[in-house]
Amino acid sequence: MSDNKKMTIIATKGTFDWAFPPFIIASTGVAMDKEVTIFFTFYGLNLLLKDTSKLRISPIGNPAMPMKLPIGPEWLQKIDFSPKIPNIFWLLPFTEHLATYLMKKTMKKNGVATLDELRSMCQEFDVKFIACEMTVDLFGYSKDDFIDGVEFAGAATYFEECNDSNHNLYM
Repeated sequence: MSDNKKMTIIATKGTFDWAFPPFIIASTGVAMDKEVTIFFTFYGLNLLLKDTSKLRISPIGNPAMPMKLPIGPEWLQKIDFSPKIPNIFWLLPFTEHLATYLMKKTMKKNGVATLDELRSMCQEFDVKFIACEMTVDLFGYSKDDFIDGVEFAGAATYFEECNDSNHNLYM
């Protein structure tokens, strides 16, 4: 078995629901005494922005998403509405806002850390955040748009990071 204690993660998705897996895996890796690097590219850059309040869940085409209400009587909260709601419903205006609101309410009810808390915890644990410089330029971001502590580099830097890592994940 390898003594390697490095893990890398490529974060490519920038919706609210996809913001959590890279940070949860990274913080768990650090807790297991691994040196962790997350390389954020394309829509994953949204996870490094100072303001994450605009991130939304994209329920369209996501049939695996359970849809339970975090409010109301207990019997109502137990119903999974996802198999009962046709995909066309998610095309209606503001359904992304509704799904995001319900998810945030459910997370708060269950004591789950907020996105900003989880991201800050990763930074406190010295998880290295690398923003893909090409994608930053492509989308017209300024380095000032991002939180402090982000390194800006190209994909070659990611390969240098993962070269001696035994856990390389794509999300």
